Amino acid sequence: MRIENAPTLTIEHPNAGESVVARGVWQVHALAKRGAIKSINKTLTGLADKSSLAWDLSAVESLDHIGAQMFWSAWGKKRPGQLTLDLKQEELFARLEQASDIELPRVRTSPFNWIIRLGLGVLSFFEHMKAVVILIGQVVQDVGRFIRHPMAGPWREISANIYHSGFQALGITALVGFLIGIVLSYLSAQQLRMFGGDIYLVNILGMAVIRELGPLLAAILVAGRSGSSITAQLGVMRVTEELDAMLVMGISHGFRLIMPKVLALAIAMPLLVIWTDAMALLGGMIAAKVELHLSLRYFIQKLPSAVPIVNYMIGLGKGIVFGMLIALTACHFGLRIKPNTESLGRLTTTSVVTAITVVIMANAVFAIVFSSVGFN
Repeated sequence: MRIENAPTLTIEHPNAGESVVARGVWQVHALAKRGAIKSINKTLTGLADKSSLAWDLSAVESLDHIGAQMFWSAWGKKRPGQLTLDLKQEELFARLEQASDIELPRVRTSPFNWIIRLGLGVLSFFEHMKAVVILIGQVVQDVGRFIRHPMAGPWREISANIYHSGFQALGITALVGFLIGIVLSYLSAQQLRMFGGDIYLVNILGMAVIRELGPLLAAILVAGRSGSSITAQLGVMRVTEELDAMLVMGISHGFRLIMPKVLALAIAMPLLVIWTDAMALLGGMIAAKVELHLSLRYFIQKLPSAVPIVNYMIGLGKGIVFGMLIALTACHFGLRIKPNTESLGRLTTTSVVTAITVVIMANAVFAIVFSSVGFN
């Protein structure tokens, strides 16, 4: 069906040579009709190499920037030698011609650009370290204030953060811990069977889970789940200017926002470590029963002698430290978010990655410091 006033291109053959005559409405609403722009682009592409053509746009009823840009692109961003325009169209093409003559300044890349980037990176690192030290000092002062005046403390905030960061994380930590225990038990059992050391599965699984994997798994999951939540919460408060409103009302950010999150994770993380250890050991016991036919009773009886209690205390200590590091990292990046959505998304991602990196580094420090502790 033919559309009334549809944009058309007609190739005519006058005595002087070929000419292209445009008719109809060359505006965005007409070009958006089904199949219109596709057929026009096909025609314009076929005429792009013919520089000797004469163009007549005087029969066009109306023309906007979209239609004019189509012609301008087909002409190679310059006027053809023979062009007939209406006076109203002259202004459009004059603006396009003027814009095409604008030359962007050439950007010169310094040969020392990598040194500049390295310097900026070092300065940014020390800036972050300074802000973290200030944040830790502020938290210590707020904890001292909380100890001196416990009745005026943010108990509701601490309780809410324990619930969100601890209780609501029980499901995911249990699932991951259980599956990791099964995988670790299966892999260890296959290797131990080759050397006839089936009974030592309890030692390997107990030490690996209680001392290393349990605290590390719980910390990584909490960093990805609760750390991102804390950063996003503070970032949204920055975007909505709630942080500024708190300062106007005389409410301390550190006492009402940061300290409750640090204390809550310091309390919740050891409990999550115990929970993750239990689920991982349960998965390992089930896998050992299936793979090596070790009874659950033997596993439970052998575990206390295979894993000294000091390893359990080291795992709980890791949980406390990891929880505080995750909270401090999340709050640090949350307070640095600028009032725009791009900064919110970028720094939330940076917060999670940094928190996980800091946890792994802290775990390496624990491994070095306690390298001679907890072994029979």
